[in-house]
Amino acid sequence: MPEPGAGPGASPGAWPATERAAAAAGVEIREVHTLPDLRDLLALYRGIWGEPPVGMEQLRAMTHAGNYAAGAYRGGVLVGGCVGFFAVPLGQVLHSHVAGVAAVARARSVGFALKLHQRAWAMSRGLREITWTFDPLVRRNAHFNLVKLAARPRDYLVDFYGELDDAVNAGQGSDRLLVGWDLADPAVVAACAGAPARADAAGAAPALVISPEGGPEPVRTTAGTVLVPVPEDIEDLRQRDTALARRWRRSVREVLGGLMAGGARVVGFAGEGGYVVEQWSPRKRSRQEAGRS
Repeated sequence: MPEPGAGPGASPGAWPATERAAAAAGVEIREVHTLPDLRDLLALYRGIWGEPPVGMEQLRAMTHAGNYAAGAYRGGVLVGGCVGFFAVPLGQVLHSHVAGVAAVARARSVGFALKLHQRAWAMSRGLREITWTFDPLVRRNAHFNLVKLAARPRDYLVDFYGELDDAVNAGQGSDRLLVGWDLADPAVVAACAGAPARADAAGAAPALVISPEGGPEPVRTTAGTVLVPVPEDIEDLRQRDTALARRWRRSVREVLGGLMAGGARVVGFAGEGGYVVEQWSPRKRSRQEAGRS
């Protein structure tokens, strides 16, 4: 995996970390830009979502303009792909639009290797941050993004894409969490080296509990740190009980979205399967009380 010319923000360890992750996942990762490669990427996405979240014309134009598109290959077969484009502030940020791994290659750290490649690519071009969105109800994605990669949520986006009609999201709304990945942050560097950013939920009060029937029940609390759980497998739930899945969407929107809109900060994702949210810190509380005196 050749290392491109280093830019002003390049990290000397980013490409070696990528190579180690790719070797561990048993894949080769490379940029894609030819028409055959892009067609393969679209076919991969079609197999995951039914309706690809990006079109051939967009891919062709984006890659020709120098934006990011890469594939993970196992035995010459494309099993994962990631696409991103430059964002504002220009020269500092890449927005990762879509990343997907074929079902046959999941749970083998292919996605992790792809994200490390994207990080190294961005840093070699002097970029400082990568942003992306994900469905806050998908527990495995929350764990991957917040724990394994040490990204941090910035905003809760209600129905971000409008109504989607693909095989994964149809009829469920498109709420998303926007996360930021500070590429040189010590927590991110450690996560890329294999030390996940684990969150401690000890002492956190529940802001939402799961009923015996598996439904969400919001709880009012003034605790400084709260836990907002999500279903173990929302995608399976959507197939079994669409009404209950919609209840989860509404409740997490109300609780997690409401907390973030009020200035609360998501500080991680706990092994218990929920977002650890700091409503206030002792320092913040002392400043507020001082302001009222």
